[in-house]
Amino acid sequence: MATVLVPLAKGFEEVEAVSLIDVMRRGGIEVISAYLDGEFETDLVLGANGITIKADVPIKTVIADDFDMIVLPGGWDGTYALAENEKVQSLLREFKEKDKVVGAICAAPYALKTAGVLGDEYTCYPSVENEIKQDGYRDDKKVVVDGNIITSRGPGTALCFGLEIVKRLVGVESYQAVKDGMLLDFCN
Repeated sequence: MATVLVPLAKGFEEVEAVSLIDVMRRGGIEVISAYLDGEFETDLVLGANGITIKADVPIKTVIADDFDMIVLPGGWDGTYALAENEKVQSLLREFKEKDKVVGAICAAPYALKTAGVLGDEYTCYPSVENEIKQDGYRDDKKVVVDGNIITSRGPGTALCFGLEIVKRLVGVESYQAVKDGMLLDFCN
């Protein structure tokens, strides 16, 4: 079974995290959420819109070899925390070095950029490309796949992003079953 790590930092975009976790689990992927370590961090992580999610494990216990993919939800405060957290940045680089899949949505491609793992082509929330300051931004796609790097635009594209992850890690049959079961005809 494919296993995906979803780090959550205070200020994460709730609809992205929950949608991604839900779609991936429907597709047969084991998803483990991790909270950041620090003086004020607990397993209860407060999102950008006031919703608290209970994460599964502390990020300090995560070993890259236990996962097939790492996916970062957006939300500016959460993204900045992920971009500044050395363990998250180290994991992103290790996933890339080991040819594992790395994903980010909304503002979170910024954290990929800070780790030096953002692909040549990417998408993100409109205006975040101005913070990323890297050529290759695509505003004409909900989801961009560039080798082992998958990025998506924002909250409204989270379900399509989750489906792309299912297709990549589990296969087209599971992708199609989840897509049909959730009535996601708008995802291509």
